Amino acid sequence: MRMKSALAAAAVVALAAACGSGGSGGSGGEAAKPGEPVKLNFLSLAWQKESLAANKQLVEEWNKANPGIQVTYVQGSWDNVNDQLVTQFAGGTAPDVIHNDSPALSGFAADGYLLDLSDKLPAELKSDIPQQSWDTVTFDDGKGKQGVYGVPFLQESQVIIANKKLLDAAGVRLPTTEQPWTWDEFSAAAKKMTKDGTFGVAWPMKSPVNKTLNLALNFGGTFFQTAEGKTTVKVGPEEKQVLQRIHDQLYKDKSADPAALGQGTADPLPAFYKGKFAMLPAGVYLRQQVAEQAPDGFEWVTLPPLKGTTTQQGAVSQTLSIAQDSKHPDEAMKFISFFLNGPNQAKLAKGDWLLPTSVKAAADPSITTKENGWDVATASAKALVVAPFLKVNGFDEWKSKVATPVLQEYYANKITIDEAAKRLVEDGNQVLERYQR
Repeated sequence: MRMKSALAAAAVVALAAACGSGGSGGSGGEAAKPGEPVKLNFLSLAWQKESLAANKQLVEEWNKANPGIQVTYVQGSWDNVNDQLVTQFAGGTAPDVIHNDSPALSGFAADGYLLDLSDKLPAELKSDIPQQSWDTVTFDDGKGKQGVYGVPFLQESQVIIANKKLLDAAGVRLPTTEQPWTWDEFSAAAKKMTKDGTFGVAWPMKSPVNKTLNLALNFGGTFFQTAEGKTTVKVGPEEKQVLQRIHDQLYKDKSADPAALGQGTADPLPAFYKGKFAMLPAGVYLRQQVAEQAPDGFEWVTLPPLKGTTTQQGAVSQTLSIAQDSKHPDEAMKFISFFLNGPNQAKLAKGDWLLPTSVKAAADPSITTKENGWDVATASAKALVVAPFLKVNGFDEWKSKVATPVLQEYYANKITIDEAAKRLVEDGNQVLERYQR
């Protein structure tokens, strides 16, 4: 999921000040005295303008309606939140309610820093969020017991943002949610649109791992396997499918723009607006920048997720958790239940241009409209399943030290697919081994 931030270092100062030692309302604060309201600190990582506004508005609504439970909004940053939390958990000064993403919860849960919410979830909240989303926040507590360590509320899928005029000119079939393109159709369309100095597609692969692994599920590629309690890296025919297909577009079909390869997700957009390429596979959130920045007269559409053997993609959730040391866990859960009810999740999804986990929110007219591809984006949530790497101890190190450089070399045509597979497995297993002793 997109973990960028436009927030400055001031966020760190604000976070430390609001949640630091002795701060009221945090898990390190005093219990409420008789007659005084319970005070909770809510660490939010919202950073986009619309998202910030939605978050702050909901906190304000809650505080007006609940004078006995007052919530302080604390601004954090995706850039440093986990380092910050490690310090605060150790010092007993963590916020009561914590915004994060599901991969981060595993370690904190195993270390005993997060509350198991299994017995605290209200029936209405639990039933409004599908089980596959709850699976993204279900982890081992480090003692062999499974628990729910957050409430999942926003997810991201991979779609294709396309230049409508170039699509129409090529005469290709427009895919729908009911009849998506297969990868073969996508490749054929990209080839057909590659002419007169225009490429069919751009693959920005500066950070290639999450995109590659999530799309690999289209063909059943999991990249990890667990047997007899031991997890190892797996790169077989299923895992190689998406790697090979992207590589073929770059070097065999020559339908992918090589200029985009070393770029971040949004970097190719200026070239996209100029018609340098027709299609950009990206997370659903990128629609916001296109909607806000595209020049007048530029027509674009959102195409649904591609289909391999399935349209399945890996899901990572944004989450709200409760600190184990919070003195007010019941009140914190009441706030979370309000914050993440159907109508409010729709507001949060709209603000972040992401997909709500709430079934009620997913039916909200504001995020099912055809405008800016919301109908396609919201429908794509049906394809999301738990990303297998979520459950892998040592994944972050494997990603940064092994998978990122190997995939970058492969997509740059510096090594073969077999060399890439060998290094991903052998070097990767050396990393994972240290986490399983």
